[in-house]
Amino acid sequence: MFTGKANCPYYAKAELLADYLQTNLPNFKVHKITQHPDKWEQWLHDICETNGWEHRQCPIIWRELLDRGGKGQLLGGLNDFLDYVQQYYGTTSMMLSEELLNIAEENLQAHLEIVKEDEEIKSLIKPMQIWITSASVPICYHLIPLLANGEVFGMTTEISIHLLDTDQFKEILHGIVMEAEDMAFPLLRSISEHTEIDQAFIDADIIIVLDDVLLNLEVQSHENYIREVGEICQVYAPLIEKNAKSEVKVISSGKTFANLKATMLRTYGPSIRPENIIAIATAWESAAKATLARKLNMNTAGVKDVIVWGNISGSNYIDLSHAKLYGYDCAIWGPPNFPRPLLNMIYDSEWIHSEFRSAQSTLSSRVSRYTAVLPAHAIATVLRYWYHGSPAEEIVSVGILSEGQFCIPEGIIFSMPVRFQNGNWEVATELEINETTQKVLGRLSHELVQEKLVALKEINEMCPYEAE
Repeated sequence: MFTGKANCPYYAKAELLADYLQTNLPNFKVHKITQHPDKWEQWLHDICETNGWEHRQCPIIWRELLDRGGKGQLLGGLNDFLDYVQQYYGTTSMMLSEELLNIAEENLQAHLEIVKEDEEIKSLIKPMQIWITSASVPICYHLIPLLANGEVFGMTTEISIHLLDTDQFKEILHGIVMEAEDMAFPLLRSISEHTEIDQAFIDADIIIVLDDVLLNLEVQSHENYIREVGEICQVYAPLIEKNAKSEVKVISSGKTFANLKATMLRTYGPSIRPENIIAIATAWESAAKATLARKLNMNTAGVKDVIVWGNISGSNYIDLSHAKLYGYDCAIWGPPNFPRPLLNMIYDSEWIHSEFRSAQSTLSSRVSRYTAVLPAHAIATVLRYWYHGSPAEEIVSVGILSEGQFCIPEGIIFSMPVRFQNGNWEVATELEINETTQKVLGRLSHELVQEKLVALKEINEMCPYEAE
């Protein structure tokens, strides 16, 4: 057995001599462990400490006494090995220093390539870690099959799902775990329940935050509910920073305060990449598209580029100025990928300005009543886009941290149009916004800024020393 730094010429000399002996002697066996130069000192220290050896040079060579057991017999370094070979086998190495330096450089490159291949193989077999908070809610129950069937992350990506909730929902979590295991999804490596908050988000690749507060303004004020949201995020965010992977993706969903949850997670978790915290608006998009499709007597899937601006689970604005129709049966015909502006196809413009706009309150009520299937599908759809890209040229509404796009104030999570590509998203800033829409965006921005300020104020009043 011998080990050394991949770029060490002395290790190269010992390795070549050992290979020669293994080729020419019937009972001479060699096992080599090449170490990266940066890891060599620590590795050498550890193995010497384990075996009680004294050795400080590269390489280190020892005999494994397999037939006797024990820790092995230390031979020493290169010179000790050369003396050993000369004494027992009557041979030595005559390689020149320049040749050894070239071989050492080749060894380092080969080692780096092997390490890279090993990491790629491990990434294929190591499951993606997905954590779901408030996992007792029905959305989670319907989300698990969507995540585990291979359509979201691909048919070669295994996943491990971690369900997090409080102790009072432990039986529900246990039931979900058992049912998911019984379904035997081929890509579901494991599913587990967690009620200890300190252990939350360990090695998380994705975190889906489903926590909601049940609004009843007759019981307590809107400000108190905002404070509850802030308190939840104040617990989650440091744990995400501490336990999750550095590139973790965080998704905020639910019936209430989806934008605020994402904003406060960013506020209390400043080391989380801001572009990796989003809020889901796809359920609103889907409901609006369905309303329009019923009016036009067409398939909902043919309605594209409906934009949801603002607060996903609060005051928002559905913008149809960029919406398009595909496969719509009308006097104008074209190939399947030929789009038609939606507003040009709805001849009853009064319906847009009166019934559709007034129907937004009804739409809001309907979306808030969706308890499982549509919100779960919305989360799965956005995750699929995030990892595999959204359809070409199609825009998707997502709550993201504003950087001043469309004159929206910085520092709030605001739903706006984006495109997903190559594992990232980019805002569709090329879209033209008319004056009416711009005024609406100003009003919606003000509401979200005030909501954030209230959350911070409530938390600071509860923890004045921490705030300082």
